[in-house]
Amino acid sequence: MSLTFKFNIINIDYGRKNLDVYRELQKHLNKMPIGFPATESGIELRVLTHLFTPEQAQLAIKLSYRPESLKRIYGKIKKSGISIELLEEKLDEMYKKGVINFGINKEGDKEERFYANAQLVIGMFEFQLNHLTKEFINDVEQYFEESFWENEFNKTKIPQLRTIPIEQAIEHEQSVATYDDLRSIIENVGGTIAVQDCICRQAKDLLGEPCNKIKRRDVCFSFRRGAEAYLDKGLAREISKEEALEILEEVEQAGLVIQPGNSQRPMCICCCCGCCCEVLTNQKRFAEPAQFFATNFYAEVDPDLCVGCGTCEERCNMDAIHVEDNISYVDKTKCIGCGVCVPTCTAAAIKLHKKEEEIVPPKYTAATYMAIMDKKAELARAEKL
Repeated sequence: MSLTFKFNIINIDYGRKNLDVYRELQKHLNKMPIGFPATESGIELRVLTHLFTPEQAQLAIKLSYRPESLKRIYGKIKKSGISIELLEEKLDEMYKKGVINFGINKEGDKEERFYANAQLVIGMFEFQLNHLTKEFINDVEQYFEESFWENEFNKTKIPQLRTIPIEQAIEHEQSVATYDDLRSIIENVGGTIAVQDCICRQAKDLLGEPCNKIKRRDVCFSFRRGAEAYLDKGLAREISKEEALEILEEVEQAGLVIQPGNSQRPMCICCCCGCCCEVLTNQKRFAEPAQFFATNFYAEVDPDLCVGCGTCEERCNMDAIHVEDNISYVDKTKCIGCGVCVPTCTAAAIKLHKKEEEIVPPKYTAATYMAIMDKKAELARAEKL
């Protein structure tokens, strides 16, 4: 007997057993810091079928968000009759496919392999680079709009990325913390730097909607273990600090938003635009999107200097600026302090100002996700009261 499950855009016929496996995996992934909530349409199951075979879904259910050794994972499933060698092979295949995370702990001549579940964002979605299909993109975008962004990504208001100002927007006398200083982030990476194509722009190219801001595609950066994962999968190339800064200078000229990971030692830097980026385009759907960004700056126009040329309005990726009666106005509920509007102002009428209350990011990426988990637990307790 088969079970037909209806989605908004397509009908899919699954066997009941397979459908149950994907539902179980959805519930399992929903326990992660950035979860995987269900929808009324069931589009989340469709997304999972793009990423996992039924067998891979069963294996993923046995994994945790925290890395576990191959031996520990094998202990959970050895009754199935699978050998540890075959388990390692299957998990490595899933890692190469971009649906789980992997690491090695080396001590002398010995090494131990670790595996863990990956989140949809940042994680499985980004690792589909060079493997995208129109069907997958359409399904993911429907899922983002229908449930994921509002019910999960924005739930705690602790973002995975933070917005820092472009270098040209900072005045010399302004005090800028190292975690808000792009050059300082690159100089203190402390490991491998890789650059890869932007997954969002690659998706838009496939849909026939190329970026309006920049022709270059390799503008997203990963560092240390993140860089090694991209390089291991053949999705990126290793670069020097000097080349990274050269690319970032081009990015600033093009008017992209600089978004490193939300920690003092970020694992990545995304260079985003308002026409392609899934973060920016989805957040712009909400009435006051600035509340969902971690930023320490905001833009402000001096009306006595403004000539109403509209350049800042055109440059803004968040639709936060509009010209009225030949004067530009900044909507602070939409402004994320990226500074893209500042260097091209023909009258030097717009400047970045530092917020009175500074947001200090967590020290490490792991601490960011722990903060998200703690906040989700707090919200859950409040809902029960």
